[in-house]
Amino acid sequence: MKQVTVGIDIGGTNTVVGVVNKEGDVLVRDSISTPQHGDVDQYVKDIKTTVNKLIEQLQPKREVLGIGIGAPNGNYYRGTIEEAPNLSFKGVVPLVDLLKAEFPEMKAIALTNDANAATLGEMIYGGAQNMKNFVMYTLGTGVGSGIVANGDLIYGKDGFAGECGHNMLIPNGRTCGCGINGHLEAYCSAPGMKRTAFELLAHYNDNESPLAKKSFQDLTSKDIYEAAIAGDAVAKEVFEVTGEYLGMGMASTVHTTSPEAIFLFGGPTAAGDLIIEPTQKSLDQFLLPIFKGTVPIKISELNLGDAAIVGASSLVMKEVTKM
Repeated sequence: MKQVTVGIDIGGTNTVVGVVNKEGDVLVRDSISTPQHGDVDQYVKDIKTTVNKLIEQLQPKREVLGIGIGAPNGNYYRGTIEEAPNLSFKGVVPLVDLLKAEFPEMKAIALTNDANAATLGEMIYGGAQNMKNFVMYTLGTGVGSGIVANGDLIYGKDGFAGECGHNMLIPNGRTCGCGINGHLEAYCSAPGMKRTAFELLAHYNDNESPLAKKSFQDLTSKDIYEAAIAGDAVAKEVFEVTGEYLGMGMASTVHTTSPEAIFLFGGPTAAGDLIIEPTQKSLDQFLLPIFKGTVPIKISELNLGDAAIVGASSLVMKEVTKM
């Protein structure tokens, strides 16, 4: 009987569940609302119902090896979600233990944060399959990261290692979502790109740019991309500035980990060379001579629409190989 795994991606608004085969293909999927009521027990029952429904849809039947979960503030060591700011569940939620009680037949149930899940997905199914040392940066509402060294994902002593998005970039700079000033995330996340756009519009007193026609709330990184492709100077400079900051931050990561490559994942990466070229230029500029030209920046090879599920499910494959 062919084997599959279940991947669960927990977001602030929706929880996506999918069944993934050994090739990294999502066979079936569904989603439920991530509840605002804070009732963890009911949420676990909703997940159980969804997982069982998807398993029943599989034709022919498959052996389900386990469940992998990617979640904000997910702690791999303890199997817990801890103080996640965008979830209604307060404090420390023992999600893995709760799911084990509902799925005692599963060989493995494991949880990690969403950036680490994407990193594992890249290592098992994506462009890092033959790499033992690499870094993944995830660009979205925040900037997440996962670090693989000598073939192992780095979790650190408490399960929260790899927060490169919260490295100090500009002392006393912009306020980050975490409340501290000057972090990389405040400059290179999607909201950070919007802030850069409005700073440039003000600097140039530019009322003609299509970006000036939108409010801060309405502007998206996709709008910036489309304006840049159409030739708008401000939009193109947003990518140049973002790439410069991102390369600066990555240089610190390279000096610490000496990776074979750095992968970028997330919505802004759809811009391709618009973001890759200035980031690579900046990275090489700020590297020690021994590292210059040795660390390529690559776009993730995971399908953006499937990556969260595939990344979470790959956690099971990693656990099963340890058994």
